[in-house]
Amino acid sequence: MKKLFDDLSYKVSRETTKQYSTSFSLGIMALSPKIRNPIYAVYGYVRLADEIVDSFHDYDKHKLLSRYKAETFEALEEKISLNPILQSFQETVHRYNIDYSLIHQFLKSMEMDLQKIDYNSDLYKEYIVGSAEVVGLMCLHIFTEGNSREFERLKPYAMILGSAFQKVNFLRDMKDDYQILGRCYFPNVDISYFDNTVKAHIEKEIEEEFKMALEGIKKLPGSARFGVYLAYRYYISLFRKIKRTSAVNMINQRIRISNGKKLSLMMSSYLQYKVSLL
Repeated sequence: MKKLFDDLSYKVSRETTKQYSTSFSLGIMALSPKIRNPIYAVYGYVRLADEIVDSFHDYDKHKLLSRYKAETFEALEEKISLNPILQSFQETVHRYNIDYSLIHQFLKSMEMDLQKIDYNSDLYKEYIVGSAEVVGLMCLHIFTEGNSREFERLKPYAMILGSAFQKVNFLRDMKDDYQILGRCYFPNVDISYFDNTVKAHIEKEIEEEFKMALEGIKKLPGSARFGVYLAYRYYISLFRKIKRTSAVNMINQRIRISNGKKLSLMMSSYLQYKVSLL
């Protein structure tokens, strides 16, 4: 009864998503039921890689990530894995013809997190493409359900939305990235001199990306549109809170949105959606 194992594998990816991200869990629940499990599978996969590089400080991260990478492509080749997260991911990759190059690019960015890098503009862009934009493209393969013409039409919007999300994450996580992990992703930025002028420049860039991304959300298939819009609304709310926070406080606290606020956003987003604001 392989179906029983497949069902369990998707359940593990779903529970992983719920444990690690309330916001994405709410967004996925707003998707059409037929595409929820594949999106959980993608999130579970990238979340596990992210945990390796960000959280497992008492272990050999290089070894763990290298093993995860090898097991990923072994699962893809054999079309089976005893790791439930890899099992649901490989099944999703094959079902929706997700390009392996996206997976390679994602893992390359995870490998970058294990190095001490002084980010310039090129490395910054490379990291964002691999850590966020290609994840958006994996999801877009699922949203468009094999329609290559629709995928190509929506590809630029998916990438720019992933970029905006990631840059908001960089600002949100600045304290932990710098104080615990010793990282700063923004190019040519010394955290010791991070001020409101530098912060405003980054925020302007993010605002422009969000504006462009919204146009793409409006073009998504109905099965995905509301769920992606909900994630967008959550990140816009987080971004606005970040804008209200001084640069000094940004490096001393992690900005959060309460679960109550997230539920309120879900209700208001649904009302906007129903009155055809999208």
